[in-house]
Amino acid sequence: MNWFTRVRNSLGFGADKKTTDKDLWIKCKSCQEMLFVQEYEENLSVCPRCDHHGRIGADKRLALLLDEGFEYLDLPEVAEDPLKFKDTKKYTDRLKAARANNPPDQPKRDAFVVGSGTVEGHPAVVGVQDFGFMGGSMGMAVGMAFCAGAERALTRKCPYVVVTAAGGARMQEGILSLMQMPRATVMTRRLKEAGLPYIVVLTDPTTGGVTASYAMLGDVHIAEPGALIGFAGQRVIQDTIREQLPEGFQRAEYLHKHGMVDMVVHRKDLKETLASVIDYLLPAKAKGKGKAA
Repeated sequence: MNWFTRVRNSLGFGADKKTTDKDLWIKCKSCQEMLFVQEYEENLSVCPRCDHHGRIGADKRLALLLDEGFEYLDLPEVAEDPLKFKDTKKYTDRLKAARANNPPDQPKRDAFVVGSGTVEGHPAVVGVQDFGFMGGSMGMAVGMAFCAGAERALTRKCPYVVVTAAGGARMQEGILSLMQMPRATVMTRRLKEAGLPYIVVLTDPTTGGVTASYAMLGDVHIAEPGALIGFAGQRVIQDTIREQLPEGFQRAEYLHKHGMVDMVVHRKDLKETLASVIDYLLPAKAKGKGKAA
């Protein structure tokens, strides 16, 4: 071994590089800047350069909105693959793949998760759609989970907050998925009759049958900055009406300007805003009556 090799090895230049399964960098989908993952996650998955709000999973969303100590609801099971649907893959295989991508500590049966607890001390039930599970698509399991969350809110006599993120109804369940629209609508009516606030937080993206039903039936609609919100896609609309749509069409800020969204709130301020809205909407006689879980 010559002198140069001995010096190089003693300084560590020849040592093997350490590897990690976790990516250290992520590219912002808006400004294309490379961001340090730890910094990005500490900023609630919001780009510190351009303020673009990235998508987050249901577990992170519940932890962000509910106080520590909330509980997950056991959601009802539904018949899987009732139509024996198959396209390039069997529907059952798609479900298995989607479930396999979930953390083992919080496995999900489908795209809707419900937590029961408090928001800054205010009793509340929070339902979250997870776009990471088959695009947050609405099938029977999502419809049943939505209704189960509403039932818990009715039992606790507390507000029901729903965070939407969906590509629409799930085509593999056909008409059965579309039937979840009126079922969810009935539950929002029951909440209204009971005098309980139903608050919707619209995140990116909220489209299709979800927008056509419970996403737009809230007492208050809050949207995250830049969220895509609409029924049909922009290209479909342009081809239908044969007109160029305005800049920012179907984005949260455009909908807020035109009265379809009540407020656009940064993710870091969302929990505080929800607590204020709940405090304002919930009748004085009902405050404090909801059980902690």
